[in-house]
Amino acid sequence: MAAKDAGMIDVHFHLIPQFYRDAVYEAGRGPAIGRYPDWSPQLALELMDAHGIALAITSLAQPGVGFVPAGKAAAFARCCNDYAAELIAQHPGRFGCFALLPMHDMDVAIAEARYCLETLRFAGISLFASYDEKFLGDAAFDPLLAYLDSCGAIVHVHPGLHPSSRALDLAWPGFMIEYPFDTTRAAVNLLFSGALERFPRIRFVLSHAGGTLPYLAWRLSVAPMIDKRLTQRSRAEIFAGLKTFWYDNALACGPQSMAALAQIAAPERILFGSDWPFCNAGVIAEEVKDFIAPGFLAPDTRTAIARGNALKLFSKQGD
Repeated sequence: MAAKDAGMIDVHFHLIPQFYRDAVYEAGRGPAIGRYPDWSPQLALELMDAHGIALAITSLAQPGVGFVPAGKAAAFARCCNDYAAELIAQHPGRFGCFALLPMHDMDVAIAEARYCLETLRFAGISLFASYDEKFLGDAAFDPLLAYLDSCGAIVHVHPGLHPSSRALDLAWPGFMIEYPFDTTRAAVNLLFSGALERFPRIRFVLSHAGGTLPYLAWRLSVAPMIDKRLTQRSRAEIFAGLKTFWYDNALACGPQSMAALAQIAAPERILFGSDWPFCNAGVIAEEVKDFIAPGFLAPDTRTAIARGNALKLFSKQGD
């Protein structure tokens, strides 16, 4: 996969086809911000050109196909993935895709993953941090992860609103604080359940700088010393596990977030993400402004995050 020019590669860029939007609304569902923002291929390209984004890897956000009856979820996911494939074909070099999977049945999920990776040649797979009550790392997802491990897949992990979050007596929309917690819980579950060791060839990309993972890293490193029921791992082993993840910097482009992320992430595993269109053009302008601010990042580091690290990640797909 190659970008059109030397511009940025955005690994956190959403796709909202009109037929998908209509189906979600018909089911009485919607995104965390209430209504979907405007989306079209033309709007996407205009946004990309305005901010120097050469290549955008698209994914569908919540609710995925979780709102579709189990008997129809596979067909609907296939429609979404075929739409993304058509978008890629119509605009060579500008778009890639992380595939959407129907997760009600692991055999069905594996079949769709195989189609998207082996036939459509997508960049990777998009998985939510949690499905119903279960987080990634739960043994229920092992059959799918085993397949993804066998082909060295890239898995972009996106948060959602966990059922427990919906019951909280808080007025704030889920994306403000609950989404980062969802990502954090999935990452901790992957790390402490042993899933990272069971499936070492999967490249997990965590959204939003890993949620609250950078802040909690020290606490996690001493947790086995506090509770002997946890698998006994050394602090060095836990920090090494955190370095196996890749991280996008969507909604985390400034010095506060990036400074914390730099303490736990391997520098070659930090990627640029915008979160468009849920982050509107004004927010993306702020993301880019802070990211490229003079004196913030060394030029080589900024170039690596903006483009170089992603090129290396995608060039290794299937290794």
